[in-house]
Amino acid sequence: MYELKTKETDSSVIEFIENVESPKKREDAYKLLDIFTEATGYEAKMWGPSIIGFGAYHYKYQSGHEGDAPLVGFSPRKAKISFYFATGDTKREELLKDFGKHTTGKACVYINKVADIDVDVLKSLINQSVRFLKETYTNH
Repeated sequence: MYELKTKETDSSVIEFIENVESPKKREDAYKLLDIFTEATGYEAKMWGPSIIGFGAYHYKYQSGHEGDAPLVGFSPRKAKISFYFATGDTKREELLKDFGKHTTGKACVYINKVADIDVDVLKSLINQSVRFLKETYTNH
């Protein structure tokens, strides 16, 4: 049986941020913690060893694979800061046009620092992601 690596844990979000090596990344992580908490209304939780997630939803794919994931989240990684937003909503692409300096992967959006992006657009991306996932998946 496939075991999900990214599960909600009881690890301390603050302790995790305090252990981020780069002082600039640490500072950005605290800014993001405030922005995500304010935008979602959810308490931050650690998901796996390095993702700070907000809220949760249960997904089930047609393949039968299912699990839980944060509605939105971020991770202050060494190279870049990763954002975890919902995929599959065309609104995401629209919002990213005005987001600022970023790159995208399959499911993630990456930035170098908070100063490179428009925080209002970030809040819109967070809200859009939460709304989309709540409409798409029935929360547990």
